[in-house]
Formats: sequence, structure tokens, C-alpha cells
Amino acid sequence: MKNTKIGLLAIVITAAGLFAFRTMQGGSIKGTITPSEAAGQVWAISATDTVKGSIQQGAFEIPNAKAGMYKVYIDATDPYKDFVKEGVQVSEGIPTDLGEIRLTK
Repeated sequence: MKNTKIGLLAIVITAAGLFAFRTMQGGSIKGTITPSEAAGQVWAISATDTVKGSIQQGAFEIPNAKAGMYKVYIDATDPYKDFVKEGVQVSEGIPTDLGEIRLTK
């Protein structure tokens, strides 16, 4: 009987732990790029994670970024210069808004 209770308790703790990790949604990084036609692609790079985002009419979002510190890289089309922003902090479940990013020639 005692072994059954201990086994059941172990199963409950394991299941609770699995559900705790499953509900973590990650964070996101978003912002806008001006001029919008100059934006090619956008990535967020950390020591353990690289996430690609989408750009729609100058607005970008990089979803499912794990919590941590990132470098955001925007690949610009010619004649504009690529853009890099270091030290972007992503928190679990919270979008990080970089605001407007102006690309230069």
C-alpha cells in the first residue's frame, strides 16, 4: 500500500512538471522598419537560439524566442545598410517592442 502511494505521488509530480514546461510560451520581439521596402529578413540570435521572424509592410515579429539576451539582425536590401541591435532582453510570455528602426543608406 505504501509503495502504491509513493508511486502515485511520483506520477503526479512528473505529470505536473511536464505540464509546467508545456505552458511556457516563450517571448517575442517586434517593431517596425522604415522604409518598409528596405527590409529583407529579420533574425534574433542568442548563444543557444536563432529565431527567424516575418516582416509585413515594415512591421516585424519574431515569435517563440526563449527568455534571454539576443542580437537582432535585419538584412536590408541595397542601397540600405544592414542593422544590428545587441542587448535585446526577451522575457517569458512578454513581447519586447523595439519600436521604429530606421535603416540608413
